[in-house]
Amino acid sequence: MRIDIITVLPELLESPLNHSIVKRAQDNGLVEIVVHNLRDYSQDKKHHRVDDYAFGGGAGMVMQVEPIFRAITALKEERDYAEIIYTSPDGEKFAQPLANRLSMGGDLLILCGHYKGIDQRVRDHLITKEISIGDYVLTGGELAAAVMTDAIVRLIPGAIGDEQSALSDSFQDNLLAPPVYTRPADFNGWKVPEILLSGHERKIHEWQFQQSMERTKRLRPDLLND
Repeated sequence: MRIDIITVLPELLESPLNHSIVKRAQDNGLVEIVVHNLRDYSQDKKHHRVDDYAFGGGAGMVMQVEPIFRAITALKEERDYAEIIYTSPDGEKFAQPLANRLSMGGDLLILCGHYKGIDQRVRDHLITKEISIGDYVLTGGELAAAVMTDAIVRLIPGAIGDEQSALSDSFQDNLLAPPVYTRPADFNGWKVPEILLSGHERKIHEWQFQQSMERTKRLRPDLLND
């Protein structure tokens, strides 16, 4: 799998994409992540400008259509993408089922929004999917791209040593994960539930499912209505 990310601030993606599971997945050849500086596609050779004032007035600058078109066109000449994604506050809400689908769908191209947004013609003619990671506004789409990349990469077979771990994560079955414990079994009188120490696998699984249901009903009842 390959993920290409187009941004005006590639430095913001250096740390999130070069540590932990995402780095190991790249080192093991499971995924290739390439960050592209949009300014490299600007025709302004002196200042590498990629934004301009909005037609009709209003505060804020708008990312221009031309450098984005040049960048996406150049990358599409090299490979086919399952999705060309724009990180947008008004896009589809990013959730675990979408991460699952994107992890199995093929190569991805992510365009990070910035400033006041991008020229609408990019969204109309080049983007295949718009995604939001939440109902709030960030300075740019770089952090959103990092969040999506992390969630997608960890689902690629082999990225996590114990693949069952990913399957038991919160939201996989529209349920929050149950509480987890480790040694010592008794700390300051705070004890691990006896059922987890029993070794009775079926009863443990039943307890974990009950805990997941209770926690979801209490904290995220909306998940049970999806």
